[in-house]
Amino acid sequence: MSELTFPAELLYHPEHTWVLINDDNTAVVGISDFAQEQLGEVAFVDLPEAGEHFEAGEEFGSVESIKAVSNLYMPISGTVTEINEGLEDVPEDVNISPYKEGWMLRITVDEGADKSQLMNSEAYAEKIK
Repeated sequence: MSELTFPAELLYHPEHTWVLINDDNTAVVGISDFAQEQLGEVAFVDLPEAGEHFEAGEEFGSVESIKAVSNLYMPISGTVTEINEGLEDVPEDVNISPYKEGWMLRITVDEGADKSQLMNSEAYAEKIK
C-alpha cells in the first residue's frame, strides 16, 4: 500500500471518494487511489447530469471495472455543475490519474454543508490499512 497516494489538500469520504473544496465554495470530486486500485481496470463510468443535487453520502453514479461494478457516493452535499466527459472515451484515466485527469464531478457545495464525515489524508490512510 506504500505506493498509493493520498494528497494532503484533499478530504476523503469513508466510501473512498475525495473532494477538493475551493475558496469560492466550488469543489472537485473523484475516487481515491485506493478505490481505483481495488476496482482494477476501469471500463465505464456512469455519472449524473449537471444540475442534479446530492446529499453527502448519497449515491451519484457508478464505476464498472473488469472486477466489479461499484457505486459512487457524494463526499459532501452539493449540485453538479460539470462532469468529466473525457471519462466516456478514456475511463482508464480513473486508474492512471485518479486525482487529476480522472476527476469525476465539479460541484457547488451547499452552504453550511456537513463536513464531519470527511477525513484528512492521514486519517483516510489509517482507515484503509
